[in-house]
Amino acid sequence: MTGQPLPTPVYRHQVYSAEPADTFIVQPLGSITLIFQRRSGITHIVADPIPQILAAMGDDLCDAATIAAQMAMQYNLGDPKIAHDIIAARLEELEKLGLVERIDA
Repeated sequence: MTGQPLPTPVYRHQVYSAEPADTFIVQPLGSITLIFQRRSGITHIVADPIPQILAAMGDDLCDAATIAAQMAMQYNLGDPKIAHDIIAARLEELEKLGLVERIDA
């Protein structure tokens, strides 16, 4: 496998689209957002850029590059490589929390 790039992870948004609407309760509170996940009974406390990443995902399957491009239209993200890497890291964290689902091709 030497020389071949690793596949780009693709994610599906759980909070707003993949799960029934009543599965999550989302409540913005100033600089933080609470996301209550009924299935687990856990309330996730998230801060920027998590709500923006989730909103940028919409109903589509997304990878970090797609989300970075979408967010760059609304925000000054600075260096595109750094923005991509930050978003990719946040997606991995969101997957561990059960707020997005990784879809392996």
